[in-house]
Amino acid sequence: MFDNAKLHIYMNIISDTELILNDDKKIYHLNLSKDQIADDIILVGDPDRVALISNKFDSTEHKVSNREFVTHTGQLNGKRISVISTGIGTDNIDIVINELDALVNIDFKTRTINSVKKSLNLIRLGTSGALQKDIAVDSFLVSSFGLGFDNLAHFYADNKMLNHEMSVQYLKHANWPKNLSEPYFVKASEELRNQFSDLKQGITATAPGFYGPQGRNLRLAPSISDLHDKIGSFSVNNHQITNFEMETSALYFLGQSLSHNTLTICAIIGNRITQNYSKDYKKTVEEMVDLVLKRIC
Repeated sequence: MFDNAKLHIYMNIISDTELILNDDKKIYHLNLSKDQIADDIILVGDPDRVALISNKFDSTEHKVSNREFVTHTGQLNGKRISVISTGIGTDNIDIVINELDALVNIDFKTRTINSVKKSLNLIRLGTSGALQKDIAVDSFLVSSFGLGFDNLAHFYADNKMLNHEMSVQYLKHANWPKNLSEPYFVKASEELRNQFSDLKQGITATAPGFYGPQGRNLRLAPSISDLHDKIGSFSVNNHQITNFEMETSALYFLGQSLSHNTLTICAIIGNRITQNYSKDYKKTVEEMVDLVLKRIC
């Protein structure tokens, strides 16, 4: 006979410390049950932006809030859709994507992975700063690739989603410091990207911070003084690095490694090269939301 430990290994049962559920069997950080999310999900950083989007729904079924993670699920034009706030950074994306995948692809009763997997459509709507002088403030930009300075992908064994050729080219171009993690590139999902082919596209650099990691200088000088020059001058296969933000590389890597479709669209609220900033970025964000909802619903 098997003891409990051997039985868990034999059946590939996920332990309590790996798959953490609340007392009511909801996934730990998001505090969601399986019926509370749709297959089409909009991700935003700012929790206040969730209501901005869900107020445009025809009806709302669920409103759940826990920490910075706010989820509204409802219907728009006959389509079920969720909007979830992730907070800022790739560490939060790690939580959100893994827990969304658990909701649709792990049986919480048996703690085993489903034999038939479900794919979600995950579209991140964010704000960003442009790194090319010809990118207009208050325009929209689709991330054709995510360029990760965040190191998150290197903590996972499966790296088939990474474009190693682009990484090698960037390391050589930038003379990348050896004491920093190796940058990685991940491509957007073509299926979602094709829905927005009329928008400007480019490589989005994902930083592990807002100040030094993006070349900002307040009282602490960044270690790479010419970061913007090295980023802005890089080009591969007609792709330029166009903007900075803090989530896309992790979204693309984790989402697609788990067989979900991923895309980031950003409202450009500032241009780091020309030093221009949006006069009314909230209006620009709402226009982006309206555009995306019209396309996907």
